Amino acid sequence: MTLEPNQLNLFPEVKPAPAPRTEALVMSADALLKWKSQILDYQQRVRRNQPPQQATLFDLERAYCDPDVIDPFSLPLQSMAFYRMPTDAGSAAIYFVIDNAMPLLLYVGETRRSGKRWKGEHGCKQYLDSYHSLHHHYGLQREVSIAFWWDTPTDRRARQELELNLILKWRSPFNKENWERWGQPFG
Repeated sequence: MTLEPNQLNLFPEVKPAPAPRTEALVMSADALLKWKSQILDYQQRVRRNQPPQQATLFDLERAYCDPDVIDPFSLPLQSMAFYRMPTDAGSAAIYFVIDNAMPLLLYVGETRRSGKRWKGEHGCKQYLDSYHSLHHHYGLQREVSIAFWWDTPTDRRARQELELNLILKWRSPFNKENWERWGQPFG
């Protein structure tokens, strides 16, 4: 009977050394502050400059799902630990992750079940962990909260279209649609 070579230990005399762990910071404090101020400048311009209104012959109300009507910074804020609270499955919503220290809109998302969306894996949670760590490392203030806009369509496609329009309008840096513009320093 022939034995197969032990492929996991072909060179028993070589003892692998653990790779040295270095604290790899993605950006310096100055770069982080510059990155945030560019986003702040853009989002504040969006907030100040409402798009031109179409003239109409009739007094028509704007659609309630018009992304130009929704101001994420005026919505009531909740702790980022909202999903740990005992609750039902929740309802459909558009949600906004905001750092109120500047303020910056970091992420726009949509969900059918607001109470469950953040309980599992969510890419934004990882970005926020890195964002918090970098701020903590440099001793910079951050006040990350979440806000919900509840008057959203229950139809998934309509809700996702509204979400995309809001992502493109505000250019939220944690949304992949804006990584080309702002980079992906926390991904």
